[in-house]
Amino acid sequence: MASQQTRPARGMRDFLPEDVRRRDYVIRVISDVYRRYGFEPLETPALENIETLTGKYGEEGSQLIFKVLRRGERESSGETDLALRYDLTVPLARVVAEYRGKLPKFFKRYQIQPVWRADRPARGRFREFFQCDVDAIGSRSMVVEAELCAAVSDVLQALGFQDFKIRLNHRALLTGLLSAAGVPPGLHGSALVAIDKLDKVGADGVGRELVERGLDESAATRVVGAFKAREPLPRVAEIIGGDPAAARGAVELEQIMQLCAGGSAASHVELDVSLARGLSYYTGAIMEVAVPDLAGSLGGGGRYDGLIGMFLGEEVPACGFSLGLERILVVMGERGMFPPAIDRASADLLVALFDEATIPDALALAAELRHQDMRVEVYPEPDKLGKQMKYAASRSIPFAAILGADEIARGEVTIKNLGTGEQSSMPRTQVPEFVTRLSSLRIRNLEPGR
Repeated sequence: MASQQTRPARGMRDFLPEDVRRRDYVIRVISDVYRRYGFEPLETPALENIETLTGKYGEEGSQLIFKVLRRGERESSGETDLALRYDLTVPLARVVAEYRGKLPKFFKRYQIQPVWRADRPARGRFREFFQCDVDAIGSRSMVVEAELCAAVSDVLQALGFQDFKIRLNHRALLTGLLSAAGVPPGLHGSALVAIDKLDKVGADGVGRELVERGLDESAATRVVGAFKAREPLPRVAEIIGGDPAAARGAVELEQIMQLCAGGSAASHVELDVSLARGLSYYTGAIMEVAVPDLAGSLGGGGRYDGLIGMFLGEEVPACGFSLGLERILVVMGERGMFPPAIDRASADLLVALFDEATIPDALALAAELRHQDMRVEVYPEPDKLGKQMKYAASRSIPFAAILGADEIARGEVTIKNLGTGEQSSMPRTQVPEFVTRLSSLRIRNLEPGR
């Protein structure tokens, strides 16, 4: 019989224990920071009605939605009625519209769940991946943007990042620059999708795509030149001229920078008028996290005052930021940023089985130690002690407990340090303190610089 394919679907991954431990660590840090800023947790279904998602992400985004065929008798029709979540922002907008009467005036939520996109897989880019979103609903104040920048900055610094930048721009400035370059209003959205790829495909690649999207070559050249130059804000205002919306955008950017000046994001936020995020629902400030040596960003966001109104029928101010968990994990892994304790074994101690007669006492010992918050694995069958110690070492378990008939008679247990080979006999009640003390010394010795 032919063996079946065992690899996961392209762009999807299995998460082995080490992967899950690292992911849980990052999620815990992110959640802790967001809660300190007053954000509450929210979860939404993996599947949404197809009409909930379509028309919210622009032309390119809509093509990346994973659609689900109708089931049962209508499966053969090729019709779709459901889709996998593309992001966490549109489901949030639906939730706000559905539960508006139950939510506070200023609703602040964080959400960490997987999303799915029918994208081409690449380094740090997957078809199934986690997003870590934080959003504030109900206020047009630039305090919201400043708080989001501060929260994201605190998250990244708590994870060990220092060399990141939160790039900041405004949708109205982008619109003004496109108009000044001669791009017709009907092609603005399409042009921004292309410009969003400037860091990935370069100026020539963006220029070619702009022409393919309907711009003449001279306009495409002006657009690429305007964004590639990364002009300072005063120069951009001069280029745009008397566009009142763009002028308001420039004022809002200055306000955000001033509000960030006294907080944890002060040294990380920078204006960058070349920043262009392609999602069509942004209406104001846009933000993106950049780190050296990474094609793409660790996350981004912006203000989207019109999105909830598509569900509710009235405009509701909203602003949010999304961190890409997978890219954070990739960069942290490549840079060796995880604390040594994250990669240690799943158990503090292995209880060896001396023989059949000692199994009940061994299980009782394991239960006692677990009740004292120790992580304990029991070797599942009596075997030569050398094999059991070899197994523990292969699992990076630092200690083994040996409970033979002599130890049981004395009310003691023998603890073997698998790193040094040393053995010590002691009363059972002393085991947790003994193992904890030696484990702390071991972890400190693993820390960089020791």
